[in-house]
Amino acid sequence: MKLSTQILVAFTLIILLSVADSYTNYMMSKKVQLNSHFLARSEEIIRTSNKTHKAIIEMQSAFRGYLLTDDHIFLDAYFKGLKIVPVLFTEQKIRIGNDNSQRKILDSIETFHAIWLKYSKDLIQARKEGPDSFDIFFENSMKKHVGKKINDDITKKFTRFDRIEYKRRRHHSEELLTSLRHTRTFSLIFLTLTIIVGVSSTFYIMQITTKRISSMVILAENISKGKFTSITDTRNDELTALASSLNSMSEKLDKNIHELKIRNAELNKFAYVVSHDLKAPIRGIHNVITWIEEDLDGELSAELKRYLAIIPQKTRRMEALINGLLDYARLNIKVPPENINTNNLVHEIADSIVPRNFKLEISNLPELFTERIKLEQVFANLISNAVKYTHREDAVIEINCRKYSDFYEFSVKDNGIGIAIEYHQKIFEIFQTLREQNEQESTGVGLAIVKKIIDDQQEHIIVISKVGLGSEFIFTWRNS
Repeated sequence: MKLSTQILVAFTLIILLSVADSYTNYMMSKKVQLNSHFLARSEEIIRTSNKTHKAIIEMQSAFRGYLLTDDHIFLDAYFKGLKIVPVLFTEQKIRIGNDNSQRKILDSIETFHAIWLKYSKDLIQARKEGPDSFDIFFENSMKKHVGKKINDDITKKFTRFDRIEYKRRRHHSEELLTSLRHTRTFSLIFLTLTIIVGVSSTFYIMQITTKRISSMVILAENISKGKFTSITDTRNDELTALASSLNSMSEKLDKNIHELKIRNAELNKFAYVVSHDLKAPIRGIHNVITWIEEDLDGELSAELKRYLAIIPQKTRRMEALINGLLDYARLNIKVPPENINTNNLVHEIADSIVPRNFKLEISNLPELFTERIKLEQVFANLISNAVKYTHREDAVIEINCRKYSDFYEFSVKDNGIGIAIEYHQKIFEIFQTLREQNEQESTGVGLAIVKKIIDDQQEHIIVISKVGLGSEFIFTWRNS
């Protein structure tokens, strides 16, 4: 299975678990909402039931107080109840809605209350008509406890109504608590599953990728260091393709480097052979000119002697160019790095190159672990270049160094003829020189050698110079 497919499957599982969690929470929240709504409505129903029952009881108490005292003040609460109780019955019916069982009980209470109202109205009317009428009604109704029976029936109905409502409240309260518990439980379960799937997927993907990527990084580092190894990857995914590409690149680079080494060896051998063959006729030409000057000295004109003098200069320049080419070709030769006291190295070079009339200033230079021959060639060519282009009685060459976090910055400065700005890059090209070509020492190879060494070391070199104000070559160098 491809790595992208595995990642997609893992994310799909996490998304599905999140959707399931959200859906479960939504359904549970609906149950919680329904139960909460029922409990709120039930609380209103019980409150209205109590208010209704209380209003009816107050009417009954007011009615009994009137009968006992014949005081119409007691009937104020009675008449107030006549207005309030019907309204409360109407509100209760609206709150009950389509609940048939409770509606039947409420209708029974309303019927009993209506019977009691007729009974109480008749008795109040008899009381108003006089003792005779009241005594008759008393004998026929009150002694038979008609009103008490009606009141008892109303109380029983209210008790039953409230008991049923409280029972439902308990049921829905338990449902609400159960829904809340289930919501927490399901949320915890889905959260745990999501974390397990997420962590497991992440760990699994990291396990199958980190080690392989690390091996590929090591392979890439080996390739960059010239060690053309390979890795084995048996999985069939995107990283396998990358590993195959790296192996193929390593194999091709190994083959190409091997071929280059063979060709470089052949070129070096060819360069030595050609240089030897080229130097032989040059030396022959030089010898012939010497013989002519010795044997025919008296017969040569001044003009011819001047021409003959030019030929040795040209042959010496040709020999210097050949030697420069050999030095340039030798830059491909690798030597192991070693500990070098740069201060001693520069003094040794300066002692063999810098004339005595030059003032030489060398700061405290560091110790480096690097290839000696390359650093030696850089300093030798830069110091030699400073000597060539400084023709003053107060000639000065300064060699300094600054240390940075991970590299050193060296500078070779002189107070010679300087270099025009337009030649600052051109001077690093091979065979480019600011001297006349008939002068032996200006082959135009020295700074090209310096530039090639600096580039091979992946360092940097710049020149700061103006005509007549001397030159300063600044280059960086790191420990190997």
